[in-house]
Amino acid sequence: MEKDELKSRTAKGLLWGGIGNGAMQLLNLVFGIFLARLLTPDDYGVVGALTIFSAIARLLCESGFTLAIVNRRDVTHADYNAVFWFNLVMSIGLYAILFFLAPLIAAFYRQPEMTALSRFLFLGFVFGGLSTTPAAYILRNLMVKQQSQLQIVSLIISGVAGVTCAYNGWGFWGIALQTVTYSGCSCLLMWFAADFRPTLSFNKESLMSMLPFSTRQLITSLFTHVNNNLFSVILGRFYGMVTTGFYTQGNKWTMMGYSTLVGMINSVGQPVLRQTIDDRERTLRVFRKLFRFTSFVSFPALFGLAIVAEQLIVITISDKWMESVGVMQVLCVGAAFLPLGILFGNLFNSIGRPSIYMWNTIAAGVSQMIAICLSYRLGLHGMLMVYVTINISWLFVWQYFARRHIGYTMREMLADIVPYLIVTLIATGGAQIAAQSITSPVISLIVKIITAAAVYCLILSCLKSGEFRESVDFLLKRRRPQA
Repeated sequence: MEKDELKSRTAKGLLWGGIGNGAMQLLNLVFGIFLARLLTPDDYGVVGALTIFSAIARLLCESGFTLAIVNRRDVTHADYNAVFWFNLVMSIGLYAILFFLAPLIAAFYRQPEMTALSRFLFLGFVFGGLSTTPAAYILRNLMVKQQSQLQIVSLIISGVAGVTCAYNGWGFWGIALQTVTYSGCSCLLMWFAADFRPTLSFNKESLMSMLPFSTRQLITSLFTHVNNNLFSVILGRFYGMVTTGFYTQGNKWTMMGYSTLVGMINSVGQPVLRQTIDDRERTLRVFRKLFRFTSFVSFPALFGLAIVAEQLIVITISDKWMESVGVMQVLCVGAAFLPLGILFGNLFNSIGRPSIYMWNTIAAGVSQMIAICLSYRLGLHGMLMVYVTINISWLFVWQYFARRHIGYTMREMLADIVPYLIVTLIATGGAQIAAQSITSPVISLIVKIITAAAVYCLILSCLKSGEFRESVDFLLKRRRPQA
């Protein structure tokens, strides 16, 4: 009974995670189209170059306490309360520091207008820090439906604000306003959704008991975000804002697809795996199930996005962004494998081995930083190829540690990945061939999507894929009237 309940909650979590993140990416797409048509690559480059500072500040505010709360067996009001007051102090303190450092940041990029822009944009991480406690409450209690709803509302409000600002000729301020408004609305709505209200008490022992776990999460996330935003810093400093803008746009489109998948995984991955930690065999079964499902969804989604990159960009934001196509295609290939690494991270956190997640992420990040610096002369696309290759190769490092702790062998990992990868390559290759003589971007886009989806589903149906069959059955049951 308990297993059936866990399976049901996992399925519902994945469903709502998929619906919520899918709706968010669709809204991001719509608002992104308007903004990209109204703004220039230089506008995107200016904001993109500041992303690393906001990302690091937000991580320091959160300090890994979200997952620390999710991973605890029992959580009290004192735990939530201690995290809230810590986040509040950190948010205000870090904003004050960056407020005064803003002129130095602008001087580094040789962009005087960044001083005022950064001071406004950095308000977003303050709201993000204040929402850490309610976000942890929502995640721990698998409130995926409520989380999806509040994120969609926040995105609609912020998207309208950003587009309106850009339409009135405010340039990059439109992107900044959208970012800050989204953080503010999300923070407010999370507080309404979470059944937690802070009190004036502060339990230092509660905070200290979570510190070992949260510190590892913080270090891990810092390396991940620095690594992910390293291109924006290098390009902004040495290649100029226009090149940074093309990279930012290509990365943004990739992240729309990638974020949907990661949102689905994070909404259920660690909370579900945490409930199986007393049974190693069950942990392995659940993990492999999640791993296969992630491969089943991730490969066709991201490889499919790569083959329609040119058509999407030309149709939606015009050919002035054509230089983003190559960036997007390379990043999509790498992003197809990243959700699997995220799932490994959820596994190690759930079984009480966060240090493995931390040191693996640090090692991967350092390797990528060194490789990017050594491949600097190869240009943007050369650096991207090196970056993606290391990301994909690192799955074998993750598997080595998974084998030691839950018995997940190399053969099992390849069995969970390779079939879906091969079918995806056949489906996307067939789609490319089917559309190669079509000159209309719209018709080419439609033909590629229909062909790839049809071939993928047909092959998996013939192979009697468990993930494909269960997904279809689940969706059909959801649509049937209850007896």
